[in-house]
Amino acid sequence: MIAVVPVSPTPDDLVRRHVRPDMHVHFSATPSRPNAVLNAVARAFRDTRSLTVSVAAVHGNAHALGIARAARKVITGFLGETCPTPRPSPLYRDLLHGEPFEAEMWSLLTLQQRLHAAATGQRAVLTSSLAGTCLAEGKEDSLRHTTDPFTGEEGVLMRPLRPDVTVVHGVCADRRGNVVLCRPHGEGPWPAYAARLGVLASVECIVDDEVVDAMPDQVVVPGQRVLGLCEAPFGCHPQSLRTQGLAGVPGYLDDYAFLSHTAEACSDDETARRWFTDWIAPSHDDYLSGLGEKRLRALTGPPPTAPPPVRDGPEPSRKESLMILGARTIANLVRGGDYDTLLAGIGASHVAAWLAAGRLRSEGRTVRLVSELGFYGIRPHTGDVYLFSQLHGAEQLSSIADILGGMVAANPRCLGVLAAAETDSSGNVNTSVLPDGTWLTGSGGAHDIANAADCVVLAASGRRRYVPKVAAVTSPGRRVKAVVSDFGVFARRSEGFALASHFGAVDPDRLVASRTSWDVPADGAVVEEPVTAAELDALRRLDPYGHHR
Repeated sequence: MIAVVPVSPTPDDLVRRHVRPDMHVHFSATPSRPNAVLNAVARAFRDTRSLTVSVAAVHGNAHALGIARAARKVITGFLGETCPTPRPSPLYRDLLHGEPFEAEMWSLLTLQQRLHAAATGQRAVLTSSLAGTCLAEGKEDSLRHTTDPFTGEEGVLMRPLRPDVTVVHGVCADRRGNVVLCRPHGEGPWPAYAARLGVLASVECIVDDEVVDAMPDQVVVPGQRVLGLCEAPFGCHPQSLRTQGLAGVPGYLDDYAFLSHTAEACSDDETARRWFTDWIAPSHDDYLSGLGEKRLRALTGPPPTAPPPVRDGPEPSRKESLMILGARTIANLVRGGDYDTLLAGIGASHVAAWLAAGRLRSEGRTVRLVSELGFYGIRPHTGDVYLFSQLHGAEQLSSIADILGGMVAANPRCLGVLAAAETDSSGNVNTSVLPDGTWLTGSGGAHDIANAADCVVLAASGRRRYVPKVAAVTSPGRRVKAVVSDFGVFARRSEGFALASHFGAVDPDRLVASRTSWDVPADGAVVEEPVTAAELDALRRLDPYGHHR
């Protein structure tokens, strides 16, 4: 007799049946997230501060966990905003003081390595990441510094990450519990196997067994691991869901307007609580009703036509100068080296990488764009500048481990492109905490890129950005080849960094002294050609709404 998995009528019932105080709940990450069940968890455990939560990144609806005071501790790699541009969220300004929860910060790949270790029954996992950074601090219960017995190199031994339950949202499932997901898989099946008790799955719809039997290659979570199911249409909203039309289920796009509204609301405690009351406190059915049929239908339809590029005058803004100079630097490094892959962090860095790849392609040189959630050979969709948009074309859709592991850590021909809140003249990058204790965002996958690949760092000029020593080392600087500002490029020399090029006729020593706190040489710096109309047009076509201006 084939077992049938219990089916709950709503996400709230699924949570009531299976989630208990003091549990460790993992929300599985693809380019989507199981937001309907996450919302239900925030409702059910409001004001308890009883749960341990692990999730690759906290943004969008995941802010509800902090606003509701549902979590005692959150294990993650990023806390902040991603849409329309990445930035810190005021919700986490007091994170280092335990508000709104205790945070345990890792990098994206090390989180996956810990889940993989739990999923495969390992007692510990050795990583080459973390050592010498703030990410290794204060984790005596979870890691040990050690020496690799085979190479003699410094390493870190990590405890497996084993949640009690893992939550996932799929395209569909049958009543045996088999859950269908489309690539890119993000974390893949590993969180399902890592969970001590099993998986709670929401899906767009529950289908007959025969429907799933016809697509066994699409079953990512086997029914043997599933504790309970529920239907939750638009269960990833405001994030997108790729379905490829499987089982007749339409996919849907990211709701950028909702994500932007959430980021704006969460900039203030009072408006954040109002956002929670309006959107998270009601049931999932009420949530969908609040969105309205017209809005939901638009998310399943063809993408909106991109507007004409922003034409705010012929002169580039400082941020546009940063991205264009970054693209020039990336292209020069690719031309002069053996790089065939570009992996960029989210924000100005990925836009610069897209520009560089386009320029190189016009010269007949192919370089693959990849992003950490599982996109390889990205072809950016005109008018959509969000890094993880489902609209972007790709040569392959895979997983976090495939990209940050196979295409970065194991690929000596990868060039990383990173952003920085602070950077010092050793190339170290800080995206964790300011000198006054204010929280920034965390690593995401940036630490993993900087640890394993040669890198270019983009950072807008400023004396508080270019500092003698960063307040915290999120990403090590030993493999940084160049640091790009909006006025010039600092290149690594044998004795450290020096200004290699700059815009305009201003004395380069004065530029460095007035717009950075670095003490580095500027003699020999060459003058950069002014930004061309073609460069500015290419950038504004990528970003027609001007999000990165």
